[in-house]
Parts: sequence; structure tokens; C-alpha cells
Amino acid sequence: MTELSAIQVTDKTVADKTVTWQEKGKPQSAVWQSEAGNAPPKNIVVADDTTSAKVAYKLICEGTGFLYKGDFQNAKQLLQAITRKVDSKPIAAAENLTQAFHQHRARQIQRANITNKILIELNHGACDLKRAPDVKEAVAGALITNSKIDKVPAKMVLSLRELLGMNGAHEWRKKGVPVDALAANIHAHYGVYSPIRGEYLELINTTSLGTAKTAFDIGTGTGVIAAILVTRGIKAVIATDNNARALNCAQENIEKLNLKQYITLEQANLFPGGSKKADLIVCNPPWLPAKANAPIEHAIYDPNSAMLKGFLAGVKAHLNDEGEAWLILSDLAEHLGLRSNEELQKWISDAGLTVVEKLDIAPKHAKSSDQSDPLYEARVKEITSLYRLKVS
Repeated sequence: MTELSAIQVTDKTVADKTVTWQEKGKPQSAVWQSEAGNAPPKNIVVADDTTSAKVAYKLICEGTGFLYKGDFQNAKQLLQAITRKVDSKPIAAAENLTQAFHQHRARQIQRANITNKILIELNHGACDLKRAPDVKEAVAGALITNSKIDKVPAKMVLSLRELLGMNGAHEWRKKGVPVDALAANIHAHYGVYSPIRGEYLELINTTSLGTAKTAFDIGTGTGVIAAILVTRGIKAVIATDNNARALNCAQENIEKLNLKQYITLEQANLFPGGSKKADLIVCNPPWLPAKANAPIEHAIYDPNSAMLKGFLAGVKAHLNDEGEAWLILSDLAEHLGLRSNEELQKWISDAGLTVVEKLDIAPKHAKSSDQSDPLYEARVKEITSLYRLKVS
């Protein structure tokens, strides 16, 4: 296996969108930053500590953006007040869990669309507002370290919500998430889903590897699955992802764990290129067949089950004789009426595969016991499974 080199996978975009506004009678402009690719508001007004949530909410719902120029902590309070107004809108009682899910998603999207119109200006990545935290390192980590742009623009405008997300992700990245199977922490970059649901990692760490000597980790994300496979004895792993940020994140984690000689990273949509095959192919695809509203949501939502279907359809061509594929999947979609178990079994059969064993584990995350969650009735029944698949 080729040793992982000190690569820097890039997915650079030239900032070609600008946002303009009037301030003290003079025209202003800055680079527009939106992780979700949202267009800047067509109309922007300057807001300060005298701006009321009631007035802001009305204008925001009409499409106006509010560029905050007052106290940073007051800007956060305005964001919280606007969020409460969105969430206070009544929702009709759902007739079933499928309808409840779609209502929940619609509310999440509406909340994001409205609250993302509270804006902040950054100068060389710094926020100059009173009582603002030092966000320069967090902004650089989100935009440069992960190769979205070459440098932070001199003047940039983004939503306060996105800035808070960058700062929160930066703190989590420094702290990391403990992974028992590695006896170490995994550090997720901004925009890369963190392995906070440890139950699926427990399945991967305890299921028999048989005689497998080589493995593929499809959709590696932070690289946590590839790392567990190596620590369990597979010393030749190819980890793929189509997201440049994920590959840079995986590289950093692999190097910190001193496993780079055993793992090769490859930017690919699902399987490694060429005619490569492996004894074991592992994939933990997004669990819910629904549209993602932001890049980070692609780790959760898989529109039309495209990744799941693509993985199953490609296993046979990439598996060595007597090899095995592991599909790690929650059945939450089944409880929500978004996918049936019969559909899943048909996709497995159509791919020329058979299930030789199904290993289950109950979720341990907080939402599984949160009775205030609108999807609690489905979450409390959720099971995560590892399907051991072989060629029929």
C-alpha cells in the first residue's frame, strides 16, 4: 500500500460574489461568504443595538439583510430572538411520522433562511464589534486550512449564524471527540461530520474481520473508520471521499494517530479508481433519503438514497473473491416512512449480494431519549445495523 504523503487536497473557489450596502451615506462592498452557496440579500440595511427584533423579523421575512454594527453579544441576542419568532409559528398536527419529518425539515430550512440574514462584517478575518470573540483562527481554519479559498478577504460579509458555526467547530476541532476503539480523540474540521454517534464505531470495532488483509473505507469523513480498521490489524486501507475538506481532515487525524503508512487517501466518488479490489469494503452512508440544505448535511441526508444505492451496486466489482462488504445503516428512515426494509433488501439482492449476518445496536445519543423532539416516536425505535454482505 502506498504511504500517505503530505498531500493538500484542494477544492478552491474564487470569491466572485460581492455584497453592497450604504453606510453613513457612502457605498460599501465586501466579498460575500456563504457555506451553503446562498445568494446575498438584494437589500441590506445597517442594524445596531437599537434595532428591535419585531422590526428586524418583519423586514427579514421580506428579504432584507441586517448588517450588524453594534455590540456582538447584542447581535447574538437578536439572532436568538428572531429564532424564537420563527419557532413560535404554529405547525399543524402531523397525521403520521412521515409528515412530521417533512414538517420538521421545512421548519429547519425556514429557520436557516431567515436567521442567515443577520450579517456580520469581518476585516481580514477579524470581527471588530464590541465584545466580539477572537474569530480569526476559526475563520482561517474554516476557509483556508480546508482549502476553500487561498486567503481570507480583506473585507468579507457572512451570516452571524455561519460565523458562530465556524467558531463552535473550531473549539470542537481543538477538543476532539473521544473514540474508545482508538483510545484517542478524533478531530473534525469545519464542514466535516464529527463521529459523535459512537454506536456504529462499536459495531465496526467488534465485528469479526475474518481473514481480511486489505480494506476500502468509502466516504471516510474524519478517517475514523479507516483508523479503526488499521488498529484492528488491516494494514492496507484505501480511504475515499469526494469532499476535499474531509480528505484534509482525515489526513490530519491519520497523521496524529501515526497510521499514515497504512492508509492511502483518494478523492473519489465512492470507490477507488482503476481496477482496485479489497477483501473488506466498509461504508457508513447518510441515513435519511432527503435533500440536504447545507454541505454539512450531506453526512446525514442522501437524496433518493443515491450513495446507498451506488455503494451496493459497485461492491461486486471491487470485492476480492470470498471478500465481504459492511454496510452500516440506521433504520430511522424506515420508522419515518422514508424507505422500507423491503426496498433495502431489493437493492441488496439486485446488486448480486446477500446478507450473511446483521448485527444491531441501539443508539446512545441524546436525541434518542429526548421526548420533546418532534421525531421522538421514531428515534426511540431506531436501531443501527451492520450488514455483512457477500456476493451471492
